[in-house]
Amino acid sequence: MHNPPSFHLLLVTVLSGSLAFGCSKPVNKLDVARLHEIASPAGGGSAQANLTTGPGGETYLSWMETNDAGWPALKFAMKTPTGWSGIRTITEGDGLVVNYADFPSLLAIDKNNFAAHWMTAIPNEGEGYNVNVALSHDGGATWTKPAVPNRDGTPTEHGFVSLAPLASGGITAIWLDSRKLEKESTDVAMMAAPISNEGVAGSETVVDDRVCECCQTSSVAVNGGILTVYRDRSKEEIRDIAIVRFDGKQWSSPKLVANDNWMIDACPINGPAIAAKGNDVVVAWFTIVKNMSRINAAFSTDGGNTFGKPIQVDDGDPVGRVDVVMLESGKAVVSWLEKKEKVAELRAKQVQADGAALPAITIGTTGAGTASGFPRMELSQGTITFAWTDSVQRKVRTSDLKLND
Repeated sequence: MHNPPSFHLLLVTVLSGSLAFGCSKPVNKLDVARLHEIASPAGGGSAQANLTTGPGGETYLSWMETNDAGWPALKFAMKTPTGWSGIRTITEGDGLVVNYADFPSLLAIDKNNFAAHWMTAIPNEGEGYNVNVALSHDGGATWTKPAVPNRDGTPTEHGFVSLAPLASGGITAIWLDSRKLEKESTDVAMMAAPISNEGVAGSETVVDDRVCECCQTSSVAVNGGILTVYRDRSKEEIRDIAIVRFDGKQWSSPKLVANDNWMIDACPINGPAIAAKGNDVVVAWFTIVKNMSRINAAFSTDGGNTFGKPIQVDDGDPVGRVDVVMLESGKAVVSWLEKKEKVAELRAKQVQADGAALPAITIGTTGAGTASGFPRMELSQGTITFAWTDSVQRKVRTSDLKLND
């Protein structure tokens, strides 16, 4: 018969178990063995892929390609258990602007209600173009007449749009606006305007009167409003990432997500990405710190009011072009392009607020130049869907990654 263990031994055993449990390594939910490519619905020469997921978990792919008449066309399809659904065209015409960095989007408000944006050239006005926003209330079969939220009438560039739903109905469009260039200013502003359910644009608001000229904005709906991140621009040409909040009535003053102090007298064409779940918010972005390119991520637990110390995500030689999703656990997955010899790899890495960043996996390959565009990803029902332009194959590709349990 064994003697019962002493209290001291029991205490040591319990404490040892607790310490082992507390120091256990985080589990990587990204396993390349669970990655599989989905046959893309996009044709040859397609590009400018984007993704959106509705509140019911439905995921949609949008992209640009050339139609039979030789004009650009904005198309979309829905993901089903067997692949992508039948293709629908949102808009087409020779006036559509095709730009690797300033690309259209589709926003799934619910199963039947969508919003989409694209840009159209201003006739006979050089490089000027306008934002166009339309809504559909029948699953994308028909669309409202496009609204132009920028009403300045100047032959300047208006783009780099992000869309977010409003709790009161309709959506908000956020865009970069170059109208001041007509007055020989070098300032580009970030502006916003509501679009009603009927597709009517409301009054414009200047959210920030001096921002980086051509870095994408990224917006997400949160409790009580909208969070938008973008690359700001100080008078000293510091171009760090800022965040603003719309509370349903007005926009807040900008706050920096981190003090990178990146001074650059030109636009790096590399915008940030944001994701949120409740009060947990994560932002990912490209920057240069001490002459080294970096992909950073930072977490907030108070709805984006304050952020923790940036976490380096890249593997040493990033191109940038980030996206981010937040997992149910509050951890995040960041995607970006990383240089690898003569190509670029689309990589994804799990990170968490305490700084742990687990090994990346490679989703696919493309070129490192501008033709590869900006890869996108969306999370739905335990699966991350990726979409990117393969500039070697010259078409949009898509893959699914089922997360480890």
